[in-house]
This record gives sequence, structure tokens and C-alpha cells, in this order.
Amino acid sequence: MTSRLLFSLIFAAALGSGLAAGLFFAFSSFVMNALGRLPSQQGIAAMQSINITVLNPLFSLVFFGTASLCAGFIITSFFRWDQPGMGYLLAGSLIYLIGSFLVTIVFNVPLNDALALVEPGSAEGANLWTRYLTVWTTWNHIRTAASLVALALFIYALR
Repeated sequence: MTSRLLFSLIFAAALGSGLAAGLFFAFSSFVMNALGRLPSQQGIAAMQSINITVLNPLFSLVFFGTASLCAGFIITSFFRWDQPGMGYLLAGSLIYLIGSFLVTIVFNVPLNDALALVEPGSAEGANLWTRYLTVWTTWNHIRTAASLVALALFIYALR
């Protein structure tokens, strides 16, 4: 892999991490608060719609593409360990994969799946919604921080 190609791929991962961090930050800082102010039936329906529409090619490219780059960087960093920035590249990749990608798959997606199964106007839905707002947002804060830290580490790896 040429240095120019590696630079471009790290730059792409930095952009992907930054986009993910911005998306997660928006949810942590105002989207979930706004949904929580709605009656539970409306908040549930809105979040169910968001969870469907987020599954699109552009989001997938950013989220899964960045994760794929990170997986490749973990391997690359070991083969190029003697080169400058490889420690930052390894750390950024691990933090993104664990703190953003894995947290999403293990915590946020199951909560989204549970929310998808409830009727927005039901008592079960209202009970789930109360828990969902707190737990989902807590894990989202972690995703936000991890994506930001990964972004910073990718920037350091580019220096």
C-alpha cells in the first residue's frame, strides 16, 4: 500500500468518524430531548420512522465503510508499526470499532428492534419509551465520544 493511498484512506476514516460523531452528537444534544418532550405515542412513532429511514445507502457507506477501514487499519498498523502515526491509527481504529460500531450493534440496535415491535399508543410502548430514552441516549453519548476520539486520533495519525 502506497503512502498516498494510506493517507487517503486514513483521511476517509477521519471524515467518516467525524460524520458519525456529528450524527450521534445531534441525537445526544437535541433530537432525543425533542422526542422525549412529545407524548410517548408521537415520540415512539417518530423514532420508529427514524430507525427505518436511517437504513439507507449513504448512512451505510459512512458507518460500515468507516468500520471496514478501521478493521483494515488494525492489520495495517501491525505491518507498518515502525512508521510514524501507526499507534494513533491503531488506537483510533479500535476506539471507533468498539465505542461506535460495536456499541451500536450490541446496545442501540437491540433497543431499536424492541421499539419497532411495540404499538406506539400502547401502555407497553409508553413503558418501553421511558426506558428507551434514557438507555439509548446513554449509549449514544458513548458513541459520540468514541467517534470524536477516533477522529482526533486519525488526525494525529495523518501528521
